Amino acid sequence: MSDRLVRAEDLSRSFPAAGGDVVAVSDATFDISAGDRIAIVGPSGSGKSTLLHLIAGIDRPTDGMIEWPAFGASDVLRPQRIRMAFQGPSLLPQLTVAENVALPLLLAGVDESDAREASLRRLDDLRLADVAQKLPSELSGGQLQRAGIARAFVGSPGLVLADEPTGQQDRVGGAAVLEAMFAWVYRLGASLVVATHDAAVADRFGRRWTMRDGRFGEGAA
Repeated sequence: MSDRLVRAEDLSRSFPAAGGDVVAVSDATFDISAGDRIAIVGPSGSGKSTLLHLIAGIDRPTDGMIEWPAFGASDVLRPQRIRMAFQGPSLLPQLTVAENVALPLLLAGVDESDAREASLRRLDDLRLADVAQKLPSELSGGQLQRAGIARAFVGSPGLVLADEPTGQQDRVGGAAVLEAMFAWVYRLGASLVVATHDAAVADRFGRRWTMRDGRFGEGAA
């Protein structure tokens, strides 16, 4: 497998709006390689989430190029190769927490008992074992966020993207989430890209990208 997981050149995404298009990402050129730990920093509305969606193949660029040399075409990226932990609630309300976390494995054809075991391990890592059989509606915002992160790491993804993964955690909970994420990517040999407002979180990462008014940069803000 190629060491280069993602490559983008002059990547742009705009959205139609009254009064003219809104540019969320403009002319971003970057790569993501195996083992990378990247923090994306920037104010709200700067384009961080849109950039993550483009990397995940959830959204398509308006202009420019993005490809996944190690993974293949955009229609085969998920659920196995790339995972994403979203900023907002993303669990299916009719499934238990454990079933939600196991879902990517079940969609990939993993045996149900193996998927359940893997799900429970991830939930235990994030101190959610006691809510595994509850429905999402019974969880707090912080618990929902941690369950979404557990789902992103279940199985063996090659690249995990996380949008403000500590945003709904207190200081202690946020630190625990980060430690679990770093431990998981180390064991999996996966790369990790995180969008964050928290300078203390960004400082834990080896590379830093900045977003401001849709403009991409690499290095310290």
